[in-house]
Amino acid sequence: MDRHFQHELESLKTILIKMGSIVEENITNALQALLDRNESLAQKVFENEVRINTLELEIDNAIIDLLALQQPVASDLRFIIAAQKINNDLERIGDHAVNIAESDLNLLKMKPLDTLLELPKMVVTTKIMLRSALDSFILLDPKMAQIVLETDDQIDNLNRSMTTEVIEMLRADKRSIECGLELIRISRNLERVADIATNIAEDVIFHTQARVVKHHAEEVKNQN
Repeated sequence: MDRHFQHELESLKTILIKMGSIVEENITNALQALLDRNESLAQKVFENEVRINTLELEIDNAIIDLLALQQPVASDLRFIIAAQKINNDLERIGDHAVNIAESDLNLLKMKPLDTLLELPKMVVTTKIMLRSALDSFILLDPKMAQIVLETDDQIDNLNRSMTTEVIEMLRADKRSIECGLELIRISRNLERVADIATNIAEDVIFHTQARVVKHHAEEVKNQN
C-alpha cells in the first residue's frame, strides 16, 4: 500500500510539472507575441488554454482520490495541500496569459508604439520569477522559493511606474487612450502572475519546511 501511495504522489507531481510547463510556455508565447507583434504566438495561447483546463480537472480528481482513499499525514499531506493550491495557481496564470494574448491582438490593430515603457523589464522579471517558482517546486528547494518572494516588490514597483508613465503618455497624446489601456492591462496581468508565482513559492516553503510564510517574506529572509 505504501509503495502504491508513493507512486500516486509521484504521478501527481509529474502531472503538475507537465501543467506548469504548458503554463510557462503560454506565458512565454503571450509575452513574446507582445514584444514581436506576433499574431501566431498569441493564437497558440488560446489553443493551449484547453490543455491547461483539462489538466486542472485531472489533478483535482487525483487529489480528491488521494485524500479520500489514502488519508495522508505529515509531509505527504502537506505535499497534497500544496499541490492543490499550486494546481489552482497554475490555472490562474493560464488565464492571465490569455488576457495578455487578447491585449496583444488588440495592440496589433493599432500603430506600433515607439516604446513599451516598463513592460520589457516586467516581462524579464516575471518570467524569471515563474521559472524559479516552478523549479523550486520540482527540486523542493526552499532557498530558491525564498528568492521569488524577495523579488515580488520589483514587479510591484514596475507596475506602479508603468501606470504613471502611461498616464503621462496619454496627457501628451490623447489619441493613444486605447493603446494605453491595453498597456496597463498587460502590466496588471504581469503583476498578478508575479503574485501567483510568489504563492507557489510560499507553498513550496510550506511543504518542505512546514512553515506558513504568506505575507511574511521578510521573516523568511531573516530566518535564513
